[in-house]
Parts: sequence; C-alpha cells; structure tokens
Amino acid sequence: MNFLKNSIFSRGGRENEAERERENENQMLAVWGSPGSGKTTAAVKLAVRLAQQKRDVVLLLCDMNTPMLPCICPPNELEEEHSLGSILAASHVSEVLVRHNCITHKRFRHLAILGMRKGENEYTYPVYERQQAEELLNCLRGIAPYIIIDCGSHIANDILSAIALMESDAVLRLVNCDLKSISYLSSQLPLLKENQWDAEKQYKVASNVRLGEASDHIEQVLGSVAFQIPHSEEVVAQVLEGNLFKELGLKDSRGFRKSIETITKEVFGC
Repeated sequence: MNFLKNSIFSRGGRENEAERERENENQMLAVWGSPGSGKTTAAVKLAVRLAQQKRDVVLLLCDMNTPMLPCICPPNELEEEHSLGSILAASHVSEVLVRHNCITHKRFRHLAILGMRKGENEYTYPVYERQQAEELLNCLRGIAPYIIIDCGSHIANDILSAIALMESDAVLRLVNCDLKSISYLSSQLPLLKENQWDAEKQYKVASNVRLGEASDHIEQVLGSVAFQIPHSEEVVAQVLEGNLFKELGLKDSRGFRKSIETITKEVFGC
C-alpha cells in the first residue's frame, strides 16, 4: 500500500481514536546502546512485530554517518526512495513533509521507515538544529500510534538521537555482557544527565547473551537487567545478508523471538 495515496496512518474518525484509547501509554520508544550491541536489529524486529500485529508503526533510523537502510533491507523491497536528511534540512518540519519522505515496505503495509539513503552522510545536507529534531518527533506522534527510534551510539554530536532519548516515553538501553560495552555507555550517560535525562523510563537490556552465560554472571557485570536478548545465529545471518525484515523461523532464534515478544508486551502492552 502506498503510504501517500491510501495510508492507514492518515485514517481519521472514531476508529483511529478508539485504537489509540486501547494503546499502552508508551507511544515512542528509543533504542540505544553501545556500538555492536544489536540496537538496530532490536529496533527493526520490534517494529516488524508491531506491523505484523497490524499496528501502525514508524521506524526512525537516526544514524547520519552510517545510513542503516541499506544494511537492513534490500532496496527492491522498498516502495520509495526518500531521505531523513530532506526533512531535517527544512527550516520548519511539517507533518506533510514527514509523510512525503516516509518509505514503505512492500510486505508490511502498517510500517513506515525514515532514514538516510545509501551514500549519504551528515554533510550531504545543511546542518540542522534542535528545533528540527523536536518538530520531527512531534510530527511522528501525530502520524502513528507507535514510533520506534534507532538511536546512534555517539550522542555527543548526534542531536536527533539525543533529543529522541530525552523525548521518548521509554528507552531500551542495550549492553553487551563485556567490559568494553559497559565502559562505553558509562562514558555517554553523563551527557544525558546534564540534559534532564529521565533514568526512570529506561529498560536495561543484556544483549547478545550466549548459551552458558549464567544470569548471576550477567547481573554481576551489568547490574540488574529488565530483559535478556539471546544470541542467535539466524539473526547474525540476516544481519550479514542485510535483510532484517525476513521472518525468523529456526529453532536457533526461538529465544530471540520470545524476547522481542516479551519486550513488545511490556513496553507497549500488545
């Protein structure tokens, strides 16, 4: 379904209002973590699960230095070719502009995607300010009942990711069970605490947990965690293939799929 011509996201009336009344209070989820923690994979899989449940969802890919669209989906599976950069380059971000630059997936009519195109970087477009980032997030709240934001790891110079972490209703903070991952996030958290970071809305997630890693060892290294996302070779294969929208079906990924289901229910109530 074409996102512009006949979009389920633009339905009005009682049906949409009733749907919103049934939703969990969390509408916008930011997914953040250290490099290599699997945050993009988790963000995509959460968005896909919502779309499969016929929940209208927007997936926002914030990274402007390493465009993630080419890394998560073959280009022939997308309906349009637009760029997040075109939105942030505007002097004023409107809902019409955001809708125009949304990308739809041919197999998921309830999913829209925003991200940078292959070959682009932060210097492809004019520098944007906090205003554009805030306007974009506000527009997304008016477009869809669910927004999943894949935040960049390096938030010091990433305005959109930093604003998303502060403005989102909930945050998944992914950490690998290793000292490098923990050290990285420890160095980033002070940047957020200086900007009214609400630590109460975050869920700490142990990511890429391998078979044999005991829960007591994980908590000894990471402290208490809300969720654990198991390692899966099937997921790794999808990452290498560049197609995270493929369905997971092997026994190997059963634990991963269950964790995505659990997170979706806890955060969004569905």
